[in-house]
Amino acid sequence: MEKFLKDKKLDAIIVSDPYNMRHISGFRGGEGFVYVSAGRKVIITDSRYTEAAGNEKKEGFEVVDSRRAEMDILKELAASDEAVNVGFEDLFVTYADYTALKEKCGIENMVPLGDSLNRRRSVKTPKELDYLRKAETIGDRAFECVLEYLKPGVTELEVAAYLEYTMKMNGASGLGFDTIVASGPNSSMPHAVPGNRKLQNGDFVTMDFGCNYEGYCSDMTRTVVIGRADDKQKEIYGVVLEAQLAAIDAIKAGVTGCGIHNIAADIIAKAGYGEYFGHGLGHSVGLFIHEVPMFSPRVNEEIPEGAVLTVEPGIYLPGFGGVRIEDMGAVTKDGYDNFTHSPKELIEIF
Repeated sequence: MEKFLKDKKLDAIIVSDPYNMRHISGFRGGEGFVYVSAGRKVIITDSRYTEAAGNEKKEGFEVVDSRRAEMDILKELAASDEAVNVGFEDLFVTYADYTALKEKCGIENMVPLGDSLNRRRSVKTPKELDYLRKAETIGDRAFECVLEYLKPGVTELEVAAYLEYTMKMNGASGLGFDTIVASGPNSSMPHAVPGNRKLQNGDFVTMDFGCNYEGYCSDMTRTVVIGRADDKQKEIYGVVLEAQLAAIDAIKAGVTGCGIHNIAADIIAKAGYGEYFGHGLGHSVGLFIHEVPMFSPRVNEEIPEGAVLTVEPGIYLPGFGGVRIEDMGAVTKDGYDNFTHSPKELIEIF
């Protein structure tokens, strides 16, 4: 962090985003603050978490119990460092918290950090890659199991519950995000909420799910058909799969986010479905499910080696249904190390 402080011309930073707290200090609890200056590295949290913080903290960090007001502790730390320019997370901190930090801590110049701390999480370490790969392996296992569970009469909510149960039974500590199970016409909504609709023969069923393993997320989507797929379903599925495979084949360090997105989007558009693919092709995954950088038409930046991103094109036809296929993997110097190994050919459930 010393180089970060120097580059930003800061005397200290105050961190409260749980994911940045974890990344910087090792503390997983997400309650309180992390204060870092050239001379001090401090985790400030309450008695519910002090023991855990002591066990999890990175080398050089100390833990301070916030039995006294957190703002008083931060004020003392900033005063002891004679900190004038102090960075804060303007994309996370509320206006009320910003006001408290500025007024109660007596800091002369509160400097907004934008997404600079988030971007420090973009390139994963070998250990982080191992956690993410393991998390996605748990997702693969859940998909393998759910194929035996799917049948007409089962509700979307029951399918979601089964996926979540299976992931936890295979080592997940929690969910990476709220599970999406969308059947029949509901599958035309990319982020549909599972409900009491029962699966029927002829339905597309889109399942978007992920777990949390050692704090790191997984993310995958598969779409299947209950019963025999008709020609329209096969056509749509084939276009989405072609788009996904083409995009994956083009990924390597240094490509732009928009460049990869446009490969998939162009294939979908040429097939006549361009207006039915409205979201970005993929996003980074780490401690949080949606990180940066992204595969998006609005992202011109180059994607670095070691970033972990999803690739998830889709076609969504209101009143008919939709298809999304999503894998997650790491960008390498020469390609894409795909962590997702579930089959991608169209599966029909009989």
